[in-house]
Amino acid sequence: MKWINILFFAFLCINFTVAQDSLCVHKAGSILYKSDVISIDSITFAQPAADVTSISINKAGSVVYKNETTGIDSITFIKPTPLNPYSYIFDIKSIPEITLEVTTAEWNNLLSYFDQNPDNQEYIKSYYTFVKDGKTISAPGSGIRIRGNTSRRRPEGSTGQVHTAINTPWHHASFALNFKKYVKNQTMSGFEKLNLKWFKDDATYVREVYCYDLFEKFGVWTAPQSSYCRLSIKITEDPTTTYYGVYQMVEAVDKQFLQNRPGKFADAEGNLWKSSWGADLKNADTTRMGIENITLTSTYTPVYDLKTNNSALTAAKIQLANFITTFNSKAGDDFKTWVSSKIDIPLFLKTYAVNVMCGMWDDYWCNKNNYYFYFDSAGKFYFIPYDYDNTLGTSAIVTDSGKQDLLNWGDNTNNPLVKKIITIPEYQALYVSYIKDLCNRNNDLFFVDKSISRITNWQNMIKNYVNNDTKEDTQILDKPASWGNCSFYRLLDSTNNYFKIRAANIPN
Repeated sequence: MKWINILFFAFLCINFTVAQDSLCVHKAGSILYKSDVISIDSITFAQPAADVTSISINKAGSVVYKNETTGIDSITFIKPTPLNPYSYIFDIKSIPEITLEVTTAEWNNLLSYFDQNPDNQEYIKSYYTFVKDGKTISAPGSGIRIRGNTSRRRPEGSTGQVHTAINTPWHHASFALNFKKYVKNQTMSGFEKLNLKWFKDDATYVREVYCYDLFEKFGVWTAPQSSYCRLSIKITEDPTTTYYGVYQMVEAVDKQFLQNRPGKFADAEGNLWKSSWGADLKNADTTRMGIENITLTSTYTPVYDLKTNNSALTAAKIQLANFITTFNSKAGDDFKTWVSSKIDIPLFLKTYAVNVMCGMWDDYWCNKNNYYFYFDSAGKFYFIPYDYDNTLGTSAIVTDSGKQDLLNWGDNTNNPLVKKIITIPEYQALYVSYIKDLCNRNNDLFFVDKSISRITNWQNMIKNYVNNDTKEDTQILDKPASWGNCSFYRLLDSTNNYFKIRAANIPN
C-alpha cells in the first residue's frame, strides 16, 4: 500500500509541473474539490493509521483540502480551452457593460477638441472596464475620441460649454477606443481598438448588427465583428455615473483586423485602404490617394486613405492605380483570367449578395462610398464591407431598396467593379445562386421567419436597457429612418415586411 501511494504521488508531481490551470479531486463520480493551481505548495499523502491513507493539498502555507483517499477515483489537472476573443467580446447573445472613466479635465479637452474641429481625431485618456458574466476586464490609459460621419456629435452640452455635474445635457455620440494609445502594447482581450456606435436613425436597434451577423453566417469572413453592449461614462469627480444606453460594438478595420484572421488573408503585410465618397475604382488619379491627416485646425481626407505601410505610400499608390487601370482596360477572356487571379470571386459575390439583399445603398456600387479593400503582399484584392446602419428598408439614392433590380443595383458605368464581374455568365449565375441561398427557408439566413426570430431575440435582450440618461433613443420602434424614401417598411410586421418584399423581387 505504501509503495502504491509513493508511485501515485510521483505521478501527481510529474503532472503538477506541467502548470495546468486547475486541480480537481474526484470521488464516487463527483468533484470533491476544485481549485486553481496558483500558490499550491504540495500534494501529500499520509498513513497515520494502519488502513487509512489521507490526501492533503497545501496552498500558500495552509492545508486547503484534506480527505481520506478511500473512494477517490482520480486527481486531475485541467487546462481550460483558451478564450476566443471574438466569441467572448463579440457575443451576440449577451450585453456586457462598458464603462469609460475620464477626469473632468480630460473630458473638457474632448469637448474643446470638438469645438475646434468636429472632425478631429484627438484622443483623451480614460480607464476602460468591460464586465461580462461576472468577469471584469480593465484597460487603464485607454485612448478615446469622437468618431463617425453624420453620427459625429458633441457628447455633452453645446459649443463652448464645459462639463457640469448638475443638469448635464448629455448627447449620444460614437466613440473610437485605442487601448494602446497611452500604455504600450496594451490590448483588451487581444484587441488594440474598438468602435462604439449609437443607433442613430435606427429605432429598431438591429440594422447593422443584423447585417454583420448575416455576413458571418454566410461565410463572408472579411466583414467586421459586431455585437451589443451597455455604455456608461463616469466623470471621475462626479458623484454619479452617466448611463448612455445600448450601444453597438464594432471591430476596427486595421492591421490587427488583418492579423486576426489566420488562414484567411494570405498575410497582413500588404496595403489596406479605406474608401470615402468618390472611390469609384475607375479613376486612377494618384492625387486622390493619400494618408488622412486631421488636426484641430485642418482636415485632409483623401478618397483612398492608406491605413498600413504609410512609409511606402508611393508604392501603394502605384499598385492601386495599376489595379484600377488594368481592371478597366481588360475585356473578354483576358479580363476573366486576370480578375479571377486577382480577386476571390466567390467571396466577393457572396459579399455583394448580402449587401444588396440588405439594401445597402451607401456602398461602392451605388454611391462609391463606405468600404475598405486590401491588397495582400502578392497583390490579391479583397473587398471589406463596412458601415451598414442605413439598411433593411432605410433607403436613399436607390428609389426602393426592397424592389431594386439586384443585377443593376447601382451605377454600372461609373462604378464598374461589380457589374463588370457579373456580366460574365458563370459569375452572374453564381451571384444569383448566393442570393437564392440567402432567401432559402431552410437556411438560417435572410428568410423572413428566421430573420424575425433573431431580431426578436436581440430586442428582448436589450429592451430593458434602452432607456438612458441622454433621454434620446429611449424606445425600440419598428420603422426605418425618417429621412428615408420608404418609411412604410417594417422588419417584424407582416404588412410591408422588408424581408418578404426583398425576397419576392430577386432574379429568377
